[in-house]
Amino acid sequence: MAKTFEKLDAWKNAIDLAFHIYKITQDFPKEEIYGLTSQIKRAVVSISSNIAEGSGVGTNAGYIHHLKIAIGSLNEVDSLSIIANRLGYIANEDHKRIHNLIEKQGKLLYGLISYLGKKNK
Repeated sequence: MAKTFEKLDAWKNAIDLAFHIYKITQDFPKEEIYGLTSQIKRAVVSISSNIAEGSGVGTNAGYIHHLKIAIGSLNEVDSLSIIANRLGYIANEDHKRIHNLIEKQGKLLYGLISYLGKKNK
């Protein structure tokens, strides 16, 4: 079975974002392991996972549904990263890097949704 999702820039960027989140959360306070750390990790993994899962459902409508879930998870990562930054868990420079990846991810996801929507017509 061909894994076409691995060729998508949206999936590749989501993996980069997850990598950065995992690296940064290594320095979060230990008391956050079951709170903010766990929540942001689950959300960031959900982005690439939904892109991959959606690519295999067999319909554009199903794929778009999963991409919209990925956008929800992306928004969650954005919100949680803002909280972590305000708490001083993420340095401003690291937060800027994450924010840029989040912005790029949003554009890639909305672009893919637009492309698939046009193919449906």
